[in-house]
Amino acid sequence: MSLRSKDILERPEWSMNRALYKSMGYSDYDLERPLIGVANSWNRIVPGHYNLNLVSDYVKQGICQAGGTPVEFGVIAACDGIAQGHKGMHYILPTRDLIANDIEMMIEAHRLDALVLLGSCDKIVPGMLMAAARLDIPTIMVVGGPMEGGCEFDGRAADTTSVTEGLGMLKAGKIDEATYRRLEDCATPTCGSCAFFGTANTMCCVAEAMGLCLPGSATIPASYADRLRSAQESGRQIVELLRAGTTARKILNKKGIENAIRVSTAVGGSTNVALHIPAIGYEADCEVTMDLFERLCRNTPYIAKIYPAAAPNVPDFHHAGGVPAVMKEILPLLHGDALTVTGKSVAENVQGAEILDNHIIKTMDNPWGSEGGLAILRGNLAPNTAITKPAAIVPDMHRFKGKARCFDSEESADQAILDGKVKEGEVVVIRYEGPKGGPGMREMYKAMKLLYGRGLALKTALVTDGRFSGTNNGCFVGHVSPEAAEGGPIAIVRDGDMITIDIPGRDLNLDVSNEEIKDRLAKWERPEPKFKNGYLALYARLAESADKGAIIRHRL
Repeated sequence: MSLRSKDILERPEWSMNRALYKSMGYSDYDLERPLIGVANSWNRIVPGHYNLNLVSDYVKQGICQAGGTPVEFGVIAACDGIAQGHKGMHYILPTRDLIANDIEMMIEAHRLDALVLLGSCDKIVPGMLMAAARLDIPTIMVVGGPMEGGCEFDGRAADTTSVTEGLGMLKAGKIDEATYRRLEDCATPTCGSCAFFGTANTMCCVAEAMGLCLPGSATIPASYADRLRSAQESGRQIVELLRAGTTARKILNKKGIENAIRVSTAVGGSTNVALHIPAIGYEADCEVTMDLFERLCRNTPYIAKIYPAAAPNVPDFHHAGGVPAVMKEILPLLHGDALTVTGKSVAENVQGAEILDNHIIKTMDNPWGSEGGLAILRGNLAPNTAITKPAAIVPDMHRFKGKARCFDSEESADQAILDGKVKEGEVVVIRYEGPKGGPGMREMYKAMKLLYGRGLALKTALVTDGRFSGTNNGCFVGHVSPEAAEGGPIAIVRDGDMITIDIPGRDLNLDVSNEEIKDRLAKWERPEPKFKNGYLALYARLAESADKGAIIRHRL
């Protein structure tokens, strides 16, 4: 077993390094064992990360049990939920690259031998997976698990999205303030990643589908003892991966990535996977295009329905069989021989899995839909691509045509919806919210939830160069590329223009002549940057477009 850490711990040349470790209580016994990095994104801001210190204790127990020495360090983590609907959301997507860079710097600066990643939420998990692919050392992912559902509201177990939907209902006079306050108190009864199938839980399932998590571990609720037992087992397994010489790219490769795309579309995962999986692929030197997404989504059946597509939440999905049951069912479409962190193949891992609730997970012979839950659109409004989630859109809304109502920021759109200025039959266009124009590609979560609360979710549509939360439903199209700030056609849409959304036909079109579009674009002027200093100014200059995963290229 070759250990990187030994290169900087041999006596007498590296005795100073040993002395520094000993200043913190490490012993000669500790320093003779493999040094396993534990990248812990615990904090007391993000509910999905609140339990990670306890989870980390069990990971470290497992590492010690297997003959390693855990070396823990902190990683930033921001909460999408708390950042929603205000300036803070500009910063969320850009944290993904900071997280990848941070972990790379810590591992390489200290020559650690292997890595355990502890995270749960929207940009933290993909940032960590990006770091794993970039570093290519033995790595395992451990997530904190979803929170439990809350009180019953609007026909299902409540979650954080219920509170935003409730605001629209409050403004529309459908509920009173006392009911709304009770909802605030009971919607989120435990810590954990939010109970719906948003980006956080989607990316945890993606990590498992890629093979970087223990089978079945992505959806164990945060409050369960099984979460801790799984963490301890992961700690033992990382030492086994090191001994076997199994590095991250032996798992995060073309097979693992294609498996992840198929699983994410089979379960109707968040549209944000179309940003994060290409970014992970870039770090693994494995190109992931929107055409690949479209091909795999087209011929993968949609077999698991989880909120926002249906009432069941992620703990319900876990009890129905979770990711292993889905992978077992669609195994003929997967790379069954793909390697995983267990040291076994995907096919070996899921051999004993079974569907335990066919009201949530269907079979390939009787799926919820013949195509996957995501779709890639193109047209004169999105010459490169746009993305939507038919799994979260009622079939009657898969084709929609309406007059544009244009807004140059999320805040102006949200206010117009709250004030009742958006009308039935309109297509809300929110632009200058892409990776460069936002900057940071904010989520239009709040706008969609306010439309829902005002009873317009099935009577309007929303098109944006920003993105969406995995919990959004209604008729929505995001990731429009090129974005407005780069002179994409979405920049020149005018109030009253007709827009046609055709999801089955994979079209997104502005019903204006090509000559008129060219004339408007010729007169378009690039707006002043919203941020002229700090990290967001740098990010706006460096980030690629959404169809490229909003990556920051670093490879020469």
